[in-house]
Amino acid sequence: MLKQMRRTVMALAVTAAMAVGAWAALQPGQKAPAFTAEASLAGKDFTFSLNKALAKGPVVVYFFPSAFTQGCDIEAHTFATDKDQFTLAGATIIGDSADSIQRLNAFSSAPSYCAGKFPVATDSKLKIATDYGLTAAQARPGMKDVRGVAIDHAFIERTTFVIGKDGKVVSTFSSAADHLSPAEHVARSLAVVQHLAGK
Repeated sequence: MLKQMRRTVMALAVTAAMAVGAWAALQPGQKAPAFTAEASLAGKDFTFSLNKALAKGPVVVYFFPSAFTQGCDIEAHTFATDKDQFTLAGATIIGDSADSIQRLNAFSSAPSYCAGKFPVATDSKLKIATDYGLTAAQARPGMKDVRGVAIDHAFIERTTFVIGKDGKVVSTFSSAADHLSPAEHVARSLAVVQHLAGK
């Protein structure tokens, strides 16, 4: 009975995750723009390539407003906690924000956040976000992160794309349109990639 309930919940989660409203510039079935970006993994810079990641399996590209802010910290920690389950489903995770690479080096290595489990890429010029049809809002003057450090970059709207190995968008969901918490972005992403893997 409990197993059947879990399967039902999972099926509903996958169905909801694959649904997308008219708000999204990129919708299921559309080709995801390929990109390369300066990224950080466990505090070290490298160049992330979407195409190279897709050669291994589906990719979760999640956009977040800013490192070291409450919701983004929860989201990163949850992705890090669930990383092994994404790996078992053959999926790669990449976070994307307008943070500088210096901020992301600290964020990617922090045990309470990314914990060195997955990379985060810098999109300081908002090119990737724009290509994916997302908007960004400027930080308010005097705004600081949880460490007390000033935030001087734009905030990309919290949006997650699951991209299939064929390079096409499988699902898109956002906090604004779907009223999702940061942790729910992770849960829905995991449900989708597990569905793709037949798990």
